[in-house]
Amino acid sequence: MDYNVFLRIGYGMYLVASQDEGQLNGQIANAIVQITAEPPTFAVSINKENFTHSFIEKSRAFTVSILGETASMKFIGKFGFKSGRAINKFDGTNFKTGKSGLPIVLDHAVAFFECKVINSFDVGNYTVFIGEAVNAETLNDIKPMTYSYYREVIKGKSPKTAPTYLDKKKIT
Repeated sequence: MDYNVFLRIGYGMYLVASQDEGQLNGQIANAIVQITAEPPTFAVSINKENFTHSFIEKSRAFTVSILGETASMKFIGKFGFKSGRAINKFDGTNFKTGKSGLPIVLDHAVAFFECKVINSFDVGNYTVFIGEAVNAETLNDIKPMTYSYYREVIKGKSPKTAPTYLDKKKIT
């Protein structure tokens, strides 16, 4: 099988956040897709090992900050390669509380939306959470970051818990 095919799928770079009993957490995600227009409904795939997974399960809600091309590898690394079990990812991060009561990361975000979970599906090591948007706002005109930009310009990689992780041995 040619695993390089999967690198040709268009993705964005997003920061998904939630909270549990006042504790905030968030993670980088690229497996987000709008699945209906009315009402605006989204699917996000979150690894069950990720701390954010339990927060979304408990709160039944999540926020998505759409990251712009201004996001550095240091910023992405804080939310994508470190665990909220070990550090407070929101320490030193510019964010606001949304209408849902959840954190919305503003650093490097071009827009955001908030979702209430209306369904979820167990897909092995991941859960696909289906969320209906309850609020959305454009923040600026910065160009949204694509996964291709992240890989090719920033030279970023994906952690093993990412749905798009591909073993280097399989990529040519």
